[in-house]
Amino acid sequence: MRLRLKFNLVMVGAFLVGLTIAALFARDIAEGTARSQVLQEASLLMQQATAVRAYTASEVAPLLAEQSATRFLPHTVPSWAAQTVARTIERSFPAYAYKEAALNPTNPSDRATDWETDIIGIFRRDPALVEHVGERMTPAGPVLTFARPFRITDRGCLTCHSTPSAAPAPMIELYGPGNGFGWQMGEVIGAQIVSVPMQVPLDRANTQLLSLLLSLGTVFLVMLVLLNILLDLVVIRPIQRMTASAERVAAGGMEEAEFVVRGKDEIASLGRSFNLMRRSLANAMRLLDS
Repeated sequence: MRLRLKFNLVMVGAFLVGLTIAALFARDIAEGTARSQVLQEASLLMQQATAVRAYTASEVAPLLAEQSATRFLPHTVPSWAAQTVARTIERSFPAYAYKEAALNPTNPSDRATDWETDIIGIFRRDPALVEHVGERMTPAGPVLTFARPFRITDRGCLTCHSTPSAAPAPMIELYGPGNGFGWQMGEVIGAQIVSVPMQVPLDRANTQLLSLLLSLGTVFLVMLVLLNILLDLVVIRPIQRMTASAERVAAGGMEEAEFVVRGKDEIASLGRSFNLMRRSLANAMRLLDS
């Protein structure tokens, strides 16, 4: 096997090993960055929904207090307001979703689905847990879910949700007596759940990873070409000249000119040793002739 081929095989093998390691690390970094971006978007949606809830409770509900005494107005309910605003956003960004899912909601449309029930169960099993981040697969691709629990800490909530007899009559007229009752202090009754698609950021991360690998491959090819040129000029050609000269000397061509030595590297040292050997051989041949 020729020296150039051995050199290129070693270089290509080392590059492939290095590229594989770099790809693994780069993929983890790219996917982590994409996930952080999606989680930031989910946090912003959660903060927006929480702000709408707070505004509704502190500003809207007091203004409509008199009307609420005779007719139940969903506009005064923080949950209804937050989800109504979220649905407006979802019309422009249908892959994004915000829901206040409950196991036993007053409004049946807020009832938790199976996977939402699982998230609520996580909060019910761990009273100290205040946030949960997870992922789930959908037909459109992976989705990140960011959730916070609804835990009953204010006895005022039980005014509407303890028993149907204690609830405002207008609310019973609107939703009936079969939903949203029996809540207990300290109980996790539901969760705020934000869903944000991950496919676009992941695709972008994969594109960036591919661009990085292609750039590394291009740089390697350029370096390999330059190293092959250097190998040819500095190593292979001088060795080929020495080999041809040695063959002529071995065939009796003692008049062969000495090998021209340039530099102080190993090849130059080999050339000087070759010249010294040729001189010694010539002297030995002269002694034999005499």
